[in-house]
Amino acid sequence: MPRQHTDKPRGAFTFVLHGHLPYVLAHGTWPHGSDMLFECAAESYLPLLQTFDRLAAEGVSAKVTMGITPVLAEQLADPDFKHQFSEYLELRARMAAENRDEFHKQKQHHFAELAETWHSHFLDVRTAFHDCYGGDLIAAFRRLQDDGRIEIISSCATHGYLPLLGSDECIQGQVKQAVAAHRRHFGRPPRGFWLPECGYRPRYEWASPLAGAGPQEPVLRKGIEEFLAESGIEYFIVDTATLMGGAAMGVYLERFGGLQDLWERSRASYRPGPVDVDKSPYEAYLVSSADEDRPPVAVFTRDERTGAQVWSGEHGYPGDGWYLDFHKKHFPGGHRYWRVTSSSSDLGSKQPYEPHRAAERVPENADHFCDVVHEILTQHNDSRETYGIVCAPYDAELFGHWWFEGPEWLYRVLKGIDAHPAVDLVTCSEYLDRHTPAAAVALPESSWGQGGFHWIWLNDWTNWIWEHIYAAEAEFPKLAQQALDSQDARLAEIVTQAARELLLLEASDWPFLISTWSARDYAEHRAGLHHEAFVRLADMARKQAAGAGLAEEDERFLAECSERDALFPNLDLAWWARLEKPPRA
Repeated sequence: MPRQHTDKPRGAFTFVLHGHLPYVLAHGTWPHGSDMLFECAAESYLPLLQTFDRLAAEGVSAKVTMGITPVLAEQLADPDFKHQFSEYLELRARMAAENRDEFHKQKQHHFAELAETWHSHFLDVRTAFHDCYGGDLIAAFRRLQDDGRIEIISSCATHGYLPLLGSDECIQGQVKQAVAAHRRHFGRPPRGFWLPECGYRPRYEWASPLAGAGPQEPVLRKGIEEFLAESGIEYFIVDTATLMGGAAMGVYLERFGGLQDLWERSRASYRPGPVDVDKSPYEAYLVSSADEDRPPVAVFTRDERTGAQVWSGEHGYPGDGWYLDFHKKHFPGGHRYWRVTSSSSDLGSKQPYEPHRAAERVPENADHFCDVVHEILTQHNDSRETYGIVCAPYDAELFGHWWFEGPEWLYRVLKGIDAHPAVDLVTCSEYLDRHTPAAAVALPESSWGQGGFHWIWLNDWTNWIWEHIYAAEAEFPKLAQQALDSQDARLAEIVTQAARELLLLEASDWPFLISTWSARDYAEHRAGLHHEAFVRLADMARKQAAGAGLAEEDERFLAECSERDALFPNLDLAWWARLEKPPRA
């Protein structure tokens, strides 16, 4: 039953779940490729839908602020996804059955029981996908939004890392395409926006961080919030250190060992700014880095205390020794049969998973989280006498994929907070509608990477990607304008596909995967592939514009690119050709 409001709420709470994967359809399968998408759909996106529907059936609206990036939405809505995902689930069930038989032969009966659990689990997921959701996860999320159960927000078209993109036209293209795709999939424009990697840059005279690549002379660039305002976006989320000053926690350092080396090499030169005690991460503010007349954009801030309860590998709930371990897998099949055991356990010392013991830990962890939220809001209300909000952003893939018990924990937290008389469960937009911020703040250039700056995405390992990005970004606005002016449908087709390749080249995933060493070869291949495709398409566009036409091999190449990278059918070249409201000095 929903709670009875007997006490005056001290504040509000919302989860912000950022669902994102790079474009992997038609780009390989295992270990990196479409299987990444299928894993997250089976282990996170569908279980999250089931969690929200379970709450709705019990009279509780999850009020989760759910981020689904345009590039993820394009893949989940692709007709090929439905067929391939069903085959993937059948394969996972079959491999679990083979594991079960193997374990029985070896008289490892506990592992055999676990394998049978996996077998039933994937068959159940397949049934839910087809029978409950009709093979359409996007429609299921949209239904929850239309029923007022959740809010769906957007992000950049392909998760481009905005502070480092080399031209305002390309930032505009990432944002405009995102809003158009979101409206097409979800029936309305997004009110909120997840800045990829929480990367923000204010208005200032910007020059390329790479010698010899990108603009070398400083040029006035618009602040990121200006692009959001021009597209009707009302709010975004930043890291605590971005608002308050100081050093960012860096949520990925413990998960990805490759970042440790980068951080050690970079931190000697990093100096955190002073902490500003006048602002609070539990209040929303307006953001402005320019005096020009634009609609205000609000900002919510990630709460570090609740964040650490989940993100910390040493103290966070997913590190509980009884929970399913993510890293140790059994082959063939890739199923997991071991528990975390301890934060210091190596793979060889992992103990067998015991589902009933893991299930016993979830209520305690959920209750503790609810208590932390209430304590934070009470302290904020007592000290500032204002109705605040705890904003708890996480990767959506954390729940179920990285942390198998995560969806059940989420269900129990949302039930507990909904029943709490002192805490309102809201979406970000609902909070803004009830508590319009009045104070404006200026934010520094920042991200949620360790230290709060760009070294995860820009370093000695990834400089070559940015050289390619800057060269393509310098050329593309001219190609887009030429295609618009010419009225040549064939030229427009070529340039539009070049835009898709540029968007995919700009994805923040490639430098991130390289820096973390989690899929380095795949990321290097993908960045190189999209750069080469862009260069060839740009050359074909110049030939077409000159009246030379396309050779047969060029026709085949265009067809191959169009079939392989077939996202964003409503792409508009005008978003790159002309900058709306250029900044005035």
